[in-house]
Amino acid sequence: MPLQRIMHVEDDESIRAVAEIALTDVAGFELLSCGSGQSAINQVEAFAPQLILLDVMMPQMDGLQTLAALRQLPGVKTIPVVFMTARIQQAEKQHYLDAGAIAVIDKPFDPMQLGDTLHRLYQQQLDNN
Repeated sequence: MPLQRIMHVEDDESIRAVAEIALTDVAGFELLSCGSGQSAINQVEAFAPQLILLDVMMPQMDGLQTLAALRQLPGVKTIPVVFMTARIQQAEKQHYLDAGAIAVIDKPFDPMQLGDTLHRLYQQQLDNN
């Protein structure tokens, strides 16, 4: 099944807005944008995303804590997660991959390529399983 439904978790409103345009208007995805980890946890099961795009640095609950909490929900355990971060050091990226992400996207990201990148990562994940 092609990628259609994405949940984006990002505390920065301007980044959420750019990603929303990139993912809905440019790439044609159905998108649920959440401003916090807790908001994502509260809405993820009802929205049933095929992929979660998750910011690393957020107040209250960071991306790693959010991922750990999401993985506790039965219907969410196998949903692919892609982290998005301005922290671009390889050791940090490896830490996010070790935590269960399928990929890490650097900020700033190219809005015109974001949808294609997520399509490719999702397809790779399907092909690997």
